Amino acid sequence: MLNNLFSVKLAKLGLLFLVSFTLSSLILIISIFRIAEIKYVFSQSPNPTPVSKDNISINYSLPEGGKIEPDNLLWPLKALRDKILLVVTINPAKKADLYLMMSDKRLVYAKSLLERRKPDLAVSVLTKGEKYLELAHAEERIARQKGMNTNSYLNRFAIAALKHREVIDDLISIAPEDAKPIMVKSQDYSKNLYNEARNNLLEAGLIAPQNPFDSL
Repeated sequence: MLNNLFSVKLAKLGLLFLVSFTLSSLILIISIFRIAEIKYVFSQSPNPTPVSKDNISINYSLPEGGKIEPDNLLWPLKALRDKILLVVTINPAKKADLYLMMSDKRLVYAKSLLERRKPDLAVSVLTKGEKYLELAHAEERIARQKGMNTNSYLNRFAIAALKHREVIDDLISIAPEDAKPIMVKSQDYSKNLYNEARNNLLEAGLIAPQNPFDSL
């Protein structure tokens, strides 16, 4: 009887320890992610500027961002899940797809955050997302070097890069004045990566998506 009571108490203590350890680990992970984020501080008042590219609309569908956005307390766990997916994905072509999807989603999040008057976080998310765009192209390059046919992906990537440029133009037009220089700089990723993807397609004897911004 005493042995059974002792076993039950021991089991309860073990469960309590496990729950406490799990909660502590989650709190630590969240804290690490929040510390690691790039912090910006901008004025909260948007300064609209005239947009001369209203007639440009790139035919590329951005994904739904989901309910958990970067200002949500659960965001670090979502970001951790993304990192785990990238680590376990060995195929460079599939990893390129993952990076592109994550980049697209962060563009969507940045737009949502800016519209909700959170420019500091919006710019941080946008910057990280455009770096993911660069990593997507790097993984495609690895896949191509390994003999994989990435022509279809390259075409889609080139269109995605143009879409990023279009959306960032829109975001710059409604961003606070002091946030605009960083956003303009982040746009260099989509501009340069489109050119690289276009050149890769032309070298393969394929037709590249036209860049409508060249005529402006």
